[in-house]
Amino acid sequence: MKKSTGNLYETMQSSKNYEDFYEKEKAELIFDSLKQYLDTMMVQKGVTKTQLIERSNIEKGYAYQILRGEKKNPSRDKCLMLAFGLGLNLQETQKLLHIANVNELYIRVIRDSVIIFCIEKGMTLMQANEKLYEYGSDPIE
Repeated sequence: MKKSTGNLYETMQSSKNYEDFYEKEKAELIFDSLKQYLDTMMVQKGVTKTQLIERSNIEKGYAYQILRGEKKNPSRDKCLMLAFGLGLNLQETQKLLHIANVNELYIRVIRDSVIIFCIEKGMTLMQANEKLYEYGSDPIE
């Protein structure tokens, strides 16, 4: 978080509507739960639950537990799978990882740097796993 609460409030006051404020300041906002963040990102990215589950390659029953908020602490890899399924950018992915209380991606770790590269290039989960394999790293699963 970079801005003070006062600065955020001033930005909100000068915004025409909440959507403008949200788009401008979403990186500064705190989400109550992983479920809330995933719901918000699905709407923002125009991704349905079915599409997210298919793209993230998470077992259907387990994915629904996460999406309903029943599974509150999915593993880091499951969170990364969801990030790829949603097509999140790096900042959005780091926020997802933070909300899930798992380690954010760290550029100095080889596996993480490959994942960061794949996110930045807009690759799919399958493409990311192929790239991880090329560099001798474990796939995201």
